[in-house]
This record gives sequence, C-alpha cells and structure tokens, in this order.
Amino acid sequence: MDNQVSKKEEQILIRITGQDRPGLTASIMGILARYDAQILDIGQADIHSTLSLGILIRISENSSGQVMKELLFKATELGVNIGFAPVTDDEYEAWVGRQGKNRYILTIIGRHLSARQIEATTKVIANQGLNIDSILRLTGRMSIQNPTKNIRACIEFSLRGTINDRNEMQSQLLKLSSKMEIDFSLQKDDMYRRARRLICFDMDSTLIQTECIDELAIRHGVGDKVKAITERAMRGEIDFKESFTERVALLKGLDISVMQDIAEHLPITEGADRLISVLKRTGYKIAILSGGFTYFGDYLQRRFGIDYVYANELEIDENGKLTGKYVGEIVDGQRKAELLRLIAQVEKVNLAQTIAVGDGANDLPMLSEAGLGIAFHAKPRVAANAKQSINTIGLDGVLYFLGFKDSYLGEQGK
Repeated sequence: MDNQVSKKEEQILIRITGQDRPGLTASIMGILARYDAQILDIGQADIHSTLSLGILIRISENSSGQVMKELLFKATELGVNIGFAPVTDDEYEAWVGRQGKNRYILTIIGRHLSARQIEATTKVIANQGLNIDSILRLTGRMSIQNPTKNIRACIEFSLRGTINDRNEMQSQLLKLSSKMEIDFSLQKDDMYRRARRLICFDMDSTLIQTECIDELAIRHGVGDKVKAITERAMRGEIDFKESFTERVALLKGLDISVMQDIAEHLPITEGADRLISVLKRTGYKIAILSGGFTYFGDYLQRRFGIDYVYANELEIDENGKLTGKYVGEIVDGQRKAELLRLIAQVEKVNLAQTIAVGDGANDLPMLSEAGLGIAFHAKPRVAANAKQSINTIGLDGVLYFLGFKDSYLGEQGK
C-alpha cells in the first residue's frame, strides 16, 4: 500500500548563463532526463555568443538534491554559471493564471535604435501595466567596419497583460515616433497576426515616390494648379471626387505618349522591390487600390506581378489626347475600402488577415477596414488616425510588422 503513495514532487527554476557552445543544452537535458524531470517551461536567448537559459522543472524531492549536484559539476565542466530557485505550488499556479492574459506584439523600427529610444518605449509599456515576456531582434547584425547603405534596426517586444488605455498608449507611441524618429506597430498577438494573406497598396506616394497626376500636370504646364488641389485633397480639406474632377479637367489636350514616358521612369519607393518579392514568395495576394490612374497601375502590375489593380481610367480621344474627363466610377476612399472587402471575399480571406498601406486621407477607410492598416510616410492627419505607421525607413519595413526576420530571408547575418 505504501508503494502506491505518490512521490512528493517540487518545482525548481534553473538559470544558466555563460559562453554558448554546441551541445550545452543537450548536456543539461541529459542529466534531467536520467532523473525523469518534467519540463514545465523553457526559454533561451543568445546575445553575442552569451547564453541565457532558463528551465523550470518538476521533479521528485528524493531526486532533486542529486540533480542539482550533477548540474553544478556539469556547469563547472562547461565553464558556465548555474543557479537554482525553488518555486512553490502556489507560485506556479499563480504564474499559470497570468498566462491567460491578453498578449500583444510591439514592434519598433528605426535607422538606428538607441538606449534612449528603447527606454522611452519601455516606459510606455510599464505605464500601461504590461509585462515584457521577451525581446527579439528582427533585423540582422550590422557591420561596424563595412556598414550597408540601407541601415535599419528593428526589435519586437512580446507583451502580456491588459492595457490600461489603448488609445492613450497609441497616442504616447505616436508622440515618441515623431520626437525620436522611430516607428511603432502595436498588434494583438492572435492567430491572424502571422497569417496575413492579402495586402492592398495605395500607389502614388506609396509604391511610387510621386503623384502621377502632378507629373502629368507639370508636362502640360498646369503643375502648380493641380498640385495645390492634390495637396488639399490629401490633407482631407476638400472632397476627393470634387478635387479629382477638377484636376483631370486641367489635363485636357495632353498626348498619351507623355504617360508612357512617365510610366517608364516612375521612381519606385525604397524597399518596394524587396517587400513585394518576399510577399510573392510567401503566397500573398497583392493589390493596388489607387485614386491615381490605371495606366500607371497596369505598368506596375506588369513589373511586379501584382494580382489586382483598381484605379481611375482617363478618357482618351481618337487623336490620342486626354479629353479632360474620366471613364467609370471614381476610386475614392470609400471605394478602396469596398474593394478591399471584395477582394478578400473573392480570395476567401478573413478581413483580419488583410493589410492596407497608404499615405493620404483617402486611404483612411481601407486602413481602418484592414486587419493591419499602415500609414506610410503619411500626412499628419493620416498618421494620427492610423494604428501603425512607417516614417523612418522604406516600404520593406512592412515585413517587420508581419514578424519577418532578416535571417528568414538569408540577409544580414543570422
């Protein structure tokens, strides 16, 4: 009868630090395996070849002393530091209970990241009552002696807890973004975050670094007039449809050969090639939803292999000149949001799995509609209303908001 009495067990937290080497974790696990230890939790980080390994085990009280003795000998042999801390049943159960809280991912990006920037970020995290579970670097290691031109730095915080005030946290992050030249993305860490499937881009001033209508207007000698209307529209000061009609009318008589020349010399935004290449390789559907013109959208579709293009079509007369009118329905802000929903439905993609990227006021509806809306080098009003924004680096910064690491792509170290 006594043999059937359960052996008393206890929890021990093992902490190991020191120079990393191949086989170290295997050696530790070999000892634990001989004593049939149960692994309740394990985590490891490696910073500049320095190991930090934590293991929470449950083991028979009769074996715990011998296990710790053998681990101490092994640590001495391996040249690492080891420590032990008992964890009571109540402490363990309290820890398990905390794991059910909400989880978030906070991503920060900049050309460089300093202690001052990270300090400010972590203060915002602490003020909201959140705990940092882990910190992960997404960008590769930077060479000091031979730095690349396109330098960028990104780290990802895994957060646990309930945010005191989500809007206040977003506001604080926005202030830090403009003050310290860093970008933020705060996302709930749910099943959809790493399962995005559809991305919709604005075109002008997003995929390309110009406004095509302004380029056409300059060639036609009405650049200042059109640009003034464009800027008012993008700031949300006038209705997009009204401004679009006014601007198109000013292009009357322009030869379409000018459009071809502009298309062949479009200034592609930094990082666009890398971003689209990676997204296509990983199975994303890609769309352009633009208040610009189909002529330029079709050109980008051929160049990048984009799946969908919806934009505005200019009317052309029999002499190959613009009439100053457009054909069909205007693609304005509401239409962009409708198209995002439509494409998601066609592709059988949940809206939570969609991404929208844009810079202007007419992009706000689709940024709000998408599971992840990103304001890219956006106007102040747009950045203030978007939950995520990128202002410090190129368009490929979107990859980091999706959780991609440079090492996934074979870039910049491991």
